[in-house]
Amino acid sequence: MLITAIWVTLKLATITTIILLLLSIPLAWWLANMQSRIRPILEAIVGLPMVLPPTVLGFYLLLLFSPNHAAGQAWLSLTGSTLAFSFTGLVVASVIYSMPFVVQPLQRAFEQLDKGLLEAAAMMGAGAMDRFFNIVLPCSRRALVLAGCMGFAHTIGEFGVVLMIGGNIPGETQVLSIALFDAVESQSFEMAHQIAGGLLLFAMVLLVFLYSLDRRSGKSSGSRVC
Repeated sequence: MLITAIWVTLKLATITTIILLLLSIPLAWWLANMQSRIRPILEAIVGLPMVLPPTVLGFYLLLLFSPNHAAGQAWLSLTGSTLAFSFTGLVVASVIYSMPFVVQPLQRAFEQLDKGLLEAAAMMGAGAMDRFFNIVLPCSRRALVLAGCMGFAHTIGEFGVVLMIGGNIPGETQVLSIALFDAVESQSFEMAHQIAGGLLLFAMVLLVFLYSLDRRSGKSSGSRVC
């Protein structure tokens, strides 16, 4: 049971992080360079999951995923199964819930990027895509690592949203946070200690890695163009 929950959790976090990076990189670049008055509104929409109670987000997503609404009905027609209480539904919910933790570090890095480098590259004939992939992304690699780690870690620690959307189906939607809740509820405290201790160790190792990365980046920033 525990091994299965670990596998589901790691699979969910990995898939969610990959999707988040693919979506968040262009979104963060767009927000960082937007000069419109609606930018604060769009930033607020992206950042809403950071302050919104997870159960509120889970409730509205559960309604959206149900066959009584257009999105859920369209998914049911295409696949023959519902988004709610499925692993796919967990992925969609996790992407929405963890998006600000990936978008914001990337947006801040893109905003702080030396625009002179891009202007010089443009004067030398580099196209927009060439500048983005050969200047913007390499110069933002620390933010990319941070964003990926934050998205992965946040997905690992999800509880309210995954409980609302996925329920508690072993082997399908039961992740470690739900397994921990089950262990405590059934007074299986030895199992609860194992899960909680493992999650605590994971969080500590990740934070040590990120702080070490930050220190190394700070020491070497003076000798790099980016």
